[in-house]
Amino acid sequence: MRARFPELVFSVSATTRAPRTGEVDGVNYHFVTDQQFDHLVATGGLLEWATYAGTRYGTPRQPALDALAEGKTMLLEIDLAGARQIRSSFPAAFQVFIAPPSWAELERRLRGRGAENEAQMATRLARAKDELAAESEFDAVIVNDEVGPAVDQLVELLGLGGRAPHDEDTKGNS
Repeated sequence: MRARFPELVFSVSATTRAPRTGEVDGVNYHFVTDQQFDHLVATGGLLEWATYAGTRYGTPRQPALDALAEGKTMLLEIDLAGARQIRSSFPAAFQVFIAPPSWAELERRLRGRGAENEAQMATRLARAKDELAAESEFDAVIVNDEVGPAVDQLVELLGLGGRAPHDEDTKGNS
């Protein structure tokens, strides 16, 4: 999506976890301390937030509100708890569930990252079962078997159809 539609606004989540190799603060995530995250929660600085596998993640509120005020399409990459918070705050938001092609493939992808120990992996997989069971709460489901076709489906769902995102008829998708 970034390559095809560089003018789309992509949310950069805040997280309390340490950066992984190659990740850049402010690009991949806003890496914050527990105290900074607590402050964001307490002051309403997050549009949504959740704890996932022992780490907190959240969407900074102001960039999202700025994008909406400018009539831009903003994409959020969030978990089920976050999606439910967004649905409550912004009922008109269009929500897409990105599903793995199979349970075995999901587990292979997660293990292939090598980012979690076995206990963390067990927690992540248990949570994934709950998330997969909730896919009917979303407006659409895309099976992420291959990245290219999955992106094509998202482009179609957002009504971008290959046009630049600044075209008048694409504004306001969320």
